[in-house]
Amino acid sequence: MRTSHIATIALCLITAASPAVRAQGRPNPVELIAAQSDAMTELAVMDGVWRGPAWTLLPSGEKHTVTQTERIGTMLDGSIRVIEGRGYDAEGNVAFNAFGIISYDPAKKAYTLHSHAMGNAGDFALTPTPDGYVWEIPAGPMTIRYSATIRDGAWKEVGDRIVPGQDPVRFFEMNLTRIGDTDWPAGGAIPPK
Repeated sequence: MRTSHIATIALCLITAASPAVRAQGRPNPVELIAAQSDAMTELAVMDGVWRGPAWTLLPSGEKHTVTQTERIGTMLDGSIRVIEGRGYDAEGNVAFNAFGIISYDPAKKAYTLHSHAMGNAGDFALTPTPDGYVWEIPAGPMTIRYSATIRDGAWKEVGDRIVPGQDPVRFFEMNLTRIGDTDWPAGGAIPPK
């Protein structure tokens, strides 16, 4: 009898506390997605299909050139931005392929780029700027910094190796032109029937 009474009291306490726990618990998904979607509008200039020349310095110091393409769009009610980049060599073969997802955390007021490229993956801080963005990869005492400017249908992005006390070393540059719209990745969803 006593165990039953204790269980009843515990159930009453849990039930009474539930609204308070819910109020402090998970954020409202509708509000969360709306905040994420609003933040993604800062990067809407990226959306579409892009193409142009790009080069990177190989470890040997040789400059490797490709024709770079990017296709970018949103998913999940506009709360994330999805990016696929492909670099084609002179023969038209894919020489570089990368995939990224940009997300926004309203609680931290911070953007993150989750990137997959050349067998590597990572999460990196991304900061929108008035005409593009900057994202960085910490690499021990060195920082890899990518800076992009996007305006009037032109996207220029550069990559620099930054070592404290030394001049930055440019190892990457791409100059793309917006060539059209895309319904990727949201287009082509599988219908229920």
